[in-house]
Amino acid sequence: MQQQPQLNEHNKEEYPPMHTCEHIVNQTMCRLHHCGRAVSAHIERKKSKLDFALPAPLTDEQVRQLEDAVNAVIDRHLDVTTSYLPIAEAAARFDLRRLPDGVSDTVRVVSIGDYDECLCLGRHVANTAEIGHFKVTTWSYADGIFRMRFKLE
Repeated sequence: MQQQPQLNEHNKEEYPPMHTCEHIVNQTMCRLHHCGRAVSAHIERKKSKLDFALPAPLTDEQVRQLEDAVNAVIDRHLDVTTSYLPIAEAAARFDLRRLPDGVSDTVRVVSIGDYDECLCLGRHVANTAEIGHFKVTTWSYADGIFRMRFKLE
């Protein structure tokens, strides 16, 4: 019998569809705009916010392209799975700068089909079919930060 890995405490109660969607939005922004994952996030059930470091704001057309791309991933009905890695192995595959001091020797990897994988302790759906439709509601740009607010319909 395999022993459950010892992970750091997690004190958030994410809404799984929105939190899983956040992972997809992050990966889509990385792929479309080569900006890296969000520098700040506030994820809630009704609406959420992500901030990305970008050299210029997205155009209206680029925002629509983002919506279409995220919804296309959701519509693929990808399984969301978890696995565990020793921190030394994770260092070769992931940016560990956001991990807390004193992180456990084992980290949890959340994978969304073949589309995204990242280190995360949060709650997620089992399949992207459970997410709904992604919609950017507002966006702004100041001081190199593109801020978007979004919801699920």
